[in-house]
Amino acid sequence: MDDVDEPDEREELFYNNVREKIIFLLLFVLLLALSYAIINQYRKRDNIAVSVQDEDDITVYKYSLLLCTIALAVAVGAALLLPISIASNEVLSLYPSSYYVQWLNHSLIHGLWSLVFLFSNLSLFVFLPFAFLFIESEGFPGHRKCLKARVYETCTVLLLLSIFVLVLTYLLYTIFYTEQSLFYMLFNLWNNYLPFLYSCISFIGVLMLLICTPVGFATLFTILSRFMIKPQLQKTTDEEISILRLEVDCLTRRLDQVTVNGLTYMSPEPMLEGKNQNITRNEKELWTLQNGQLKRGLTDRLSIYHERLDVLEKQRKISVFRKLFLYPTFMLLLLALTVVTVLLVVQNLLLILVGIKALPLNTRQFTLGVSSLSKLGPFGAGLEIVIILYMLVASSVGLYSLPVVSTYRPHIKQTPLTHIVGNCTLLLILSSALPLLSRILGITDFDLLADYGRIEWLGNFTIVALYNFVFASAATLCLFNKFTSAVRKELLSRKLLL
Repeated sequence: MDDVDEPDEREELFYNNVREKIIFLLLFVLLLALSYAIINQYRKRDNIAVSVQDEDDITVYKYSLLLCTIALAVAVGAALLLPISIASNEVLSLYPSSYYVQWLNHSLIHGLWSLVFLFSNLSLFVFLPFAFLFIESEGFPGHRKCLKARVYETCTVLLLLSIFVLVLTYLLYTIFYTEQSLFYMLFNLWNNYLPFLYSCISFIGVLMLLICTPVGFATLFTILSRFMIKPQLQKTTDEEISILRLEVDCLTRRLDQVTVNGLTYMSPEPMLEGKNQNITRNEKELWTLQNGQLKRGLTDRLSIYHERLDVLEKQRKISVFRKLFLYPTFMLLLLALTVVTVLLVVQNLLLILVGIKALPLNTRQFTLGVSSLSKLGPFGAGLEIVIILYMLVASSVGLYSLPVVSTYRPHIKQTPLTHIVGNCTLLLILSSALPLLSRILGITDFDLLADYGRIEWLGNFTIVALYNFVFASAATLCLFNKFTSAVRKELLSRKLLL
């Protein structure tokens, strides 16, 4: 009877594999739905008439949009790899014998890392290049313009691009390693050269994160100041509201006069001139305008004053709790997260320099759920997850704050599909490098699983130490510049006045 009730090992392995595949499928479908909702929110609605001539364009648009959706889903999955893995390890270490969490095992997490690594390679080197080339393709000259011709052109250009990248990868590989023949390269394409190419992309991604994340730390304080009500004295708010109402009345009279003759701009100039940074035209330029341009300038300025007046009216009606406690609480929270992140990086750098802590290259077998990887237990693991997610948000904000990338920032309902492809590429590179950066900086001690742990430059002492030093220095300088810029500007202005 016991032999009958005892489960067969092969049957148990089969059910485990089926369960894992179902979980992977459900997770992938969920990420696809989320990614499509995000892209659909930002993509530009192209008014393409449904006709015989435009059916090919519609098909190209749909398939390219699908490839972008898959790439963005992979990017989100890569960004969530470490938080999900850390949370799973803590749950299994707290409840090792619970029946309800037995499905959350090492095989599932390891398979998830392997799938994300696989689809990251496919998205970077196949899906996104094909989507961009497919959009720009028109068919070879001399052939009939149709969907098949565009597919042929896209595949041909992608094949030539792949050959160029493989030759470049072969040259880089021979520089860092022993020279191998082209036949050996093609034979070991998937095992050696594609992981090496992905490690080069990850190296660039970590460099981008080192630039974007400190900039994002400082930018988040600006965004918080813009969208939250700062604590301000009631008397100061009332005075500014009174001045704004006088300005609105004055501009209304000037606008009425311009509407009558179109040639006169009354003086004196507005009292708030120079204090409102949202004014698009300065006073001298507005004085030189006439007729319709003068009327448009006054209308724009009047709308700015109305917006500012509405903000102040809402600020005056907001409760004392929100004005005095909510804004300082969020500011202190951002400051605490940033300071803790920098301190963890400094601690990790010192431990690496002394030799107490090993390099992040995965050299040992790791089993999920044996023990908590944080010295503070579940609290420390939760803090690691929060810091990783905070770094993800800061890196994304910092990326689109850079001068060149800011021109490609997606806008709601206004982003063309080619810009969506570029943004998905940038986000995929950043999110794929986020687990590497978190491990390099010592934010977490969770080992990199699957092929992420095979990236060999993670075992280079100079690179790892330099990354830690650059990140800590850049974050400190950005915070110092953010909180002292106002004081330095005031001192400089007073010095110029003297």
